[in-house]
Amino acid sequence: MSKDRKQRALDYHMGVKGKSRPGKVAIEITKPCDTQDDLSLAYTPGVAEPVRAINEDKEAAYQYTAKGNLVAVITDGSAVLGLGNVGALAGKPVMEGKGVLFKKFADIDVFDIEVNANSPQEFINTVANIAPTFGGINLEDIAAPHCFEIEKALIEKLDIPVFHDDQHGTPSIIAAGLLNALEVQGKDIASVSIVCLGAGSAGIASMRLLVSMGAKKENIYLIDRKGVIHSGRDDLNIYKQEFATETEKRTLEDAMINADVFVGVSGPNLVDEEMLRSMADKPVVFALSNPDPEISPEIANKVRDDLIMATGRSDYPNQVNNVLGFPFIFRGALDVRASVINEEMKIAAVKALAKLAHEPVPDEILKTYELDKMEFGPDYIIPTPFDARLKEYVPPAVAKAAVDSGVAQLPYPADYPS
Repeated sequence: MSKDRKQRALDYHMGVKGKSRPGKVAIEITKPCDTQDDLSLAYTPGVAEPVRAINEDKEAAYQYTAKGNLVAVITDGSAVLGLGNVGALAGKPVMEGKGVLFKKFADIDVFDIEVNANSPQEFINTVANIAPTFGGINLEDIAAPHCFEIEKALIEKLDIPVFHDDQHGTPSIIAAGLLNALEVQGKDIASVSIVCLGAGSAGIASMRLLVSMGAKKENIYLIDRKGVIHSGRDDLNIYKQEFATETEKRTLEDAMINADVFVGVSGPNLVDEEMLRSMADKPVVFALSNPDPEISPEIANKVRDDLIMATGRSDYPNQVNNVLGFPFIFRGALDVRASVINEEMKIAAVKALAKLAHEPVPDEILKTYELDKMEFGPDYIIPTPFDARLKEYVPPAVAKAAVDSGVAQLPYPADYPS
């Protein structure tokens, strides 16, 4: 990032006396509080009535408090962006940022919570103890493999949706884009060879979701710092063992030969021109390391004129952006008061995103991106974050999947599309 851009980022977050507060989020009052009578209803003595109601029936909390539209965005700061283990407090700007996106795109309120925890169990206990406040929990920037243990334990303990965005937000967008890219390239997810560089939470969870959608485990080569994850290795944790394959391939270079798909969730400039040349005809390359991809689009497009490429950046076509997923997945889950976000709901979100990319793009989106044309094809396989139709497509699909799979506590909303 340039020096000027760094300063602009700091200025954006800084408070200016008399003009703005530090940070990006604040709390608003949703009821009148202008008179003595208002005050007596908002607090004592009037507040005792909803307290009594909730004491008699816990479900009344959804009627008399903000619980039903309130999500906790929680981190331990162990894997913040590409910066690593910077600690809980340094992760706060990111958590506030997630709050901005929840509110902007899905009108969901957020408390960001940064937890100093010395062990996964301590973190689990902290989140479980504060969970009654919230309608949902969004775990964020927690390092693998602890993130898997933490999410699993909290899903089992709590009766509200628990969603680790690194595990399930990124994979949902990857899967939607990949389904469409394979359609454009004339390939079938059940038969393609997939290389995934990066065996952390996003990589493993992305491959799990692709398997749920028809990819074959035996066609997936998951790669960590030591090379291909294969059945002969004795240094694999239980999560990597899930993708240990019988193969003679040992390096990224080996795995890329005749691969149809490359998914990178690792680091910059790890794929070279020869690796790209060795891929199968009409390859799909998702180089998602941010801000610098595993291979730049300029180099990739120079080497292969038959590829479809996506990155995590907004200045190239086909941005894989988590904001396409988590706000709308939670919106659908909250609106039917789902107890979990299950595989059926994630797959519904993937299919809704993929479907939206096939629809004609409205003029207002073209104006936003200063483009004359945007239509389904190699440079448009994923909807854009500012597509207002995301709220019409994804939450209803997620809500319906929750109802159909039996995890919803409310019926499908009457104001949703039938």
